[in-house]
Amino acid sequence: MPGTSREVRLAVRPEGLPEPEHFAVVEVPMPVPGDGEVLVRNRFFHVFPALRTLIGGSVRDAPFPGLQPGDTLYGKAIGEVVSAPPDAAVRPGDLVEHWLGWREYAAVPAGQCAPLGDALPDPAAYLGQAAIAYTALTRDARLRPGDTVFVSGGAGGIGSLAGQFARALGAGRVIGSTGSPDKAKRLVSELGYDAAVLRGAGTLPIADQLAEAAPDGIDVLIDNVGGEQLRAALATARTGARFALVGTLAGQLSPDLSGTTAPVEIDTFQVIVKGIEIRGFGSSTGPAVDPGWAERFGGWLRSGEVTFPHARVAGIENAPRALHEMIGGRHLGTVIVEL
Repeated sequence: MPGTSREVRLAVRPEGLPEPEHFAVVEVPMPVPGDGEVLVRNRFFHVFPALRTLIGGSVRDAPFPGLQPGDTLYGKAIGEVVSAPPDAAVRPGDLVEHWLGWREYAAVPAGQCAPLGDALPDPAAYLGQAAIAYTALTRDARLRPGDTVFVSGGAGGIGSLAGQFARALGAGRVIGSTGSPDKAKRLVSELGYDAAVLRGAGTLPIADQLAEAAPDGIDVLIDNVGGEQLRAALATARTGARFALVGTLAGQLSPDLSGTTAPVEIDTFQVIVKGIEIRGFGSSTGPAVDPGWAERFGGWLRSGEVTFPHARVAGIENAPRALHEMIGGRHLGTVIVEL
């Protein structure tokens, strides 16, 4: 076992969107696990949009602390247990999920290591946001067979799964949004979307495109973006529509904002007159969550009914670039660094 480990630290808080030069990959002594800690060699970790919010200082009452210059980044990771206390539920060689990513080795409290099990055929799929997508559809938006569903940010880590899940759960029509013409084609050809709307210069307003893609209106919104796309969904919603607000990419990835706010002006008359239910996504854990979602997801993956769209970037030295590419929308699906 080596005597050192590498990790990614925030070198300086950026003005605007983070660039690779705002981070440092540093070599540190191998972590020494304390009492009740497990030493884990990370194999994969997740590169996710909310890091922009953490770099900006986080949000009041959010469950995750903000990052200061000099801090090591963190996030969901999959790793192999190197050593564990005798009374721990995991043993050397086990694959576990934990939250000390962005480093090659981590000393993790044993209670914060979750054994993977074999519900999913690919360990990397545990880094996907399937639980969020599934819970938003089934618990928060209460998807019904035949519903017309709009997924904003349909090519992202959550959206690329939410559209497929909506189809597998019986939606009648599924529409996604993206900022790339190539991704728009892939939403339809690979991920089972019926139509894609495109944001960006030179395109019709999202509201006009959505009205054309859903001439009878939408019943469900899984909103990963906010902003203009939330307004368009309100204008297109049918009476009694259910909206699950999951993400705020319009605010998180704006170069003109800190990543810690996502302001949007909406027409509340639309909410009142149509009886639209808007619910902020809380958590994909707890007693209200379907305990069998992972087995269902694994069954869909094995049958080929659902895929896990993701991009793997090799090497911790390339992690800052992976974050930059994720923010820039280069990849479809979940972005993962493989060690």
